[in-house]
Amino acid sequence: MKHKSYSGVDLFRLPAALLIIAIHTSPLASFSKTGDFILTRVMARVAVPFFLMTSAFFVISRYAKNRDRLAAFVKKTAVIYAAAIIFYVPVNIYSGYFREQPFLPGMIKDLVFDGTFYHLWYLPASIMGALAAWYLVRKLDYPGAVAVAALLYLIGLFGDSYYGIAQKVPVFRDFYRQIFLVSDYTRNGIFFAPVFFVLGGMIADRRQRLSGRTSLIGFGVSFALMLTEAVTLHTFGLQRHDSMYVFLLPSMYFLFQFLLCFSGRRRERVKTLALVMYLVHPMMIVAVRLAAKMLSMQSLLVENSMVHYLAVCAASLLIGAAAVRFAEKSKTKTIPGTAAGRAFVEVDLNSLEHNVSVLEKIMPSGCRLMAVVKANAYGHGAYETAVHLDRIGVRAYAVATIDEGICLRKYGVRGEILILGYTDIGRAAEIRKYNLTQTLVDFAYADALNRRGGTIKAHLKIDTGMHRLGVDWEDFAAVKAVFAMRHLKICGMYTHLCCPESQKPDDILYTKRQIDRFYKLLGRMEREGMKIPAVHVQSSYGLLNYPQLKCDYVRAGIALYGCLCAPHDRTVVKADLRPVLSLKSRVALIRTVKAGDSVGYDRRFTAEGERRIAILPIGYGDGLPRNLSCGNGSVRIRQRCAPIVGLICMDQLAVDVTKITEVAVGDVATLIADERDGAWSAPNVAARSLSISNELLCRLGERLPVVAKW
Repeated sequence: MKHKSYSGVDLFRLPAALLIIAIHTSPLASFSKTGDFILTRVMARVAVPFFLMTSAFFVISRYAKNRDRLAAFVKKTAVIYAAAIIFYVPVNIYSGYFREQPFLPGMIKDLVFDGTFYHLWYLPASIMGALAAWYLVRKLDYPGAVAVAALLYLIGLFGDSYYGIAQKVPVFRDFYRQIFLVSDYTRNGIFFAPVFFVLGGMIADRRQRLSGRTSLIGFGVSFALMLTEAVTLHTFGLQRHDSMYVFLLPSMYFLFQFLLCFSGRRRERVKTLALVMYLVHPMMIVAVRLAAKMLSMQSLLVENSMVHYLAVCAASLLIGAAAVRFAEKSKTKTIPGTAAGRAFVEVDLNSLEHNVSVLEKIMPSGCRLMAVVKANAYGHGAYETAVHLDRIGVRAYAVATIDEGICLRKYGVRGEILILGYTDIGRAAEIRKYNLTQTLVDFAYADALNRRGGTIKAHLKIDTGMHRLGVDWEDFAAVKAVFAMRHLKICGMYTHLCCPESQKPDDILYTKRQIDRFYKLLGRMEREGMKIPAVHVQSSYGLLNYPQLKCDYVRAGIALYGCLCAPHDRTVVKADLRPVLSLKSRVALIRTVKAGDSVGYDRRFTAEGERRIAILPIGYGDGLPRNLSCGNGSVRIRQRCAPIVGLICMDQLAVDVTKITEVAVGDVATLIADERDGAWSAPNVAARSLSISNELLCRLGERLPVVAKW
């Protein structure tokens, strides 16, 4: 998913880095011990949690297509850690680090927990914290993950700021002594980092953010309480270390929410600058002290704590700026306009959210939306679509196959997931494992599934005239027998209307007959004393043409994505639906062909005069219908029409841009537009290919990346 630009988070990296330098240089020590304590032991304690939460914001999620982001973060952090270790070897040698005995156990402890130099503990802590948070969130969801991470933080708390209390209890004192044999501090990747990673991920996954005013007030109150807490602990001498406070958690939550209120372009330079400053500032401390000694300026550059701090900051900034400049020069040059790939599907999540709201307003009170996300969410990207729907509160989904349902669960989607189609009974254990709901396609299938043992959640399909799947509506004995099956938990019951989109009198009559049959069956069940489960009849057109039906769910498919099947379809309810998908490709090259030259297979296009031809790297292998070839279809480039010439190939097609002189390589061409009408709307493109929107969109291939926009 395309990230928003969080410039507030980016910009705060620099003051956070300066606060960390303050921790190690005590800038107010020459002037006020109390002031220095407040600055370095209270205010500056937000810096490291901020960096942890920032990493988590882009890495940790309960919604995961794969583990690539986590793996990339761990690899990158490990490389930085290794480079930092090598960088500080000379200082380690000078300080006698390698002469410590026993060397190997101490080295292992430092590598895993404490860092081989005092500030490097943050890097292994980040790796462990990210791994712990990732698996906690995936296994327990955010409530469970927060609870476990907070418990670990509480344990660490009594080995840190509250150690004075813990050491008075013998069993706790012995417990922490054992911990300190392994790690010098509880401020590490086990007790300290996980909770901030979980908090960062939780904030990222929740679309509802606090307002700037609320978050600022929350931070002010929380920080005041943290300051009171710190001063109290310090006054009574309870702190062994001073990195962990109870009120640090709410302070960081509100601070991060406040920073997210500031959006704008990304500040990649600040990100690099802050990282380098963090890594090199201890070396700069050594350098400033060495320079002071050589210049006989210890009284100014060392003994004056503020000047010492400013000198270290200035030196770190210079090194950081040099690193930023080097990094920019080392970047690989990319061809303009290729960032989103050769061809891609673009989905507008704001339009998707709008459609959910519109459909829910049409539905009767108490009815819920069941989002149909089969066939890769009608080509819109099952991951991008279902994850967003889950974030905004949709709690029921329909898929065609068990594998589609399993994918949704692996993406982190909650709620009911109904498999509309057949599933081999040999996979019954997987249905239970992933908490899926299976459609019972007929009586024999239900009986076979029941005989497998182990309770399966199911919806009973009723055939009222479609004559595909389901138990016949008149076979009441079979319906009653299915409800009595021991290992089937019947959570729902539904039918499928075969022509709800039609306005022909005969089709309307047939649809009403189907509806009547279904409700007659429900009435008989009630008279027999059977409990009626959740029922659903309407798909997209069922809702738009028969909105009065009293159901528990509406299975919204094509309407959810803002389309009707065909351009001339009319519905009883005129819904303000917004198309969600655009299909786009980039101009790969432009060539001039002479009169008499042909383009493409079978020489189906021959230029009558000199023509400019643009080649787009998209074809029927991506799902574009081949019968849009030879002028039957067109694309939009620079808001003008370019007809498709010749035959569409598997991986590319050609368009005539002779009249669009400003077209250049890298320009984006639109093949399907997110518009209600017009030449490139999905219904119109589908009609030109002698099909319907549903087929056109579902055929879009998996090799097309999905780019989500807000």
